[in-house]
Amino acid sequence: MRPAVSIIVLNYKGCEDTLACLRSLEHLTYPNVEVIVVDNDSGDGSVEAFREAHPGVKIIETGSNLGFTGGNNVGIRHALKHGADYVMLLNNDTIAAPDMVDVMVEVMEADPNIGVSGPMIYYYSAPETIWSAGGAIDWSRGTTSMVGLNEPDKSQFGLHPRPVDFVTGCCLLARREVWEQAGLLDEKFFMYYEETEWCVRASRAGYQIVHVPMAMLWHKISIESRAASPRTHYYMTRNRLLFLNRTRAGYKPLLYTFIEYLRTMVSWSVRAKWQDKRPLRDVMLRAIRDYSLGRFGPMLV
Repeated sequence: MRPAVSIIVLNYKGCEDTLACLRSLEHLTYPNVEVIVVDNDSGDGSVEAFREAHPGVKIIETGSNLGFTGGNNVGIRHALKHGADYVMLLNNDTIAAPDMVDVMVEVMEADPNIGVSGPMIYYYSAPETIWSAGGAIDWSRGTTSMVGLNEPDKSQFGLHPRPVDFVTGCCLLARREVWEQAGLLDEKFFMYYEETEWCVRASRAGYQIVHVPMAMLWHKISIESRAASPRTHYYMTRNRLLFLNRTRAGYKPLLYTFIEYLRTMVSWSVRAKWQDKRPLRDVMLRAIRDYSLGRFGPMLV
């Protein structure tokens, strides 16, 4: 019997994307998969649509919007309780290659030191352009980045698993024992930076994190409009500080981050060409204030 893999798909008012994702998962060739949809109280008929179209999928209703962290933690707990050997987090706006799980599990089964893996992730709208080939952390500046972002895939990442600092929560596969030793996602983040902080915990627990170039996934994220919404900008601003705090990164990257934030806000305040950024400046101020006051979890309206 192949190891049991539980795939958690978190839904929040994303019915059509989730249905498309579930259709792609029906074509997985891996023989021992359980798909779990966790619905964060969408209230838009999503759950009924999932039950009708995919009666074999386990559906868990949280009853409220617990964010990426809380919703996935509900699914992780269920998977571990019911005997999963591996647990995968998978964004609902993705389409998986049929052999994606086979390739990732094979890599991890071949090397017990590998605790976490992620596939090659492409833009859905540009199927040969890379969105993520794993992630990198610059500890001197307190920044994180996607490796290979916007590069055309020319096999530059080879055919074998390669170590990375983190893999995105868009698609993250981890052994049962890693979840048990490193713990679940930190719900203070709510969304953004949570998987990066979790991967640091997994790495410090002694597990290797790898990108698997031959496993493929397509993500419905825009290649053109990468400017952050106010809500996204809030979480990215606040949670970068929380990430540095949680990982005990030291004062240098924190100082660099605060200086970067200050420069950005001054530029958006005084330069005419950045007038349209002024609402985001206010969001940054709010995010920094909330971090300083210890206000975490969901952004308060």
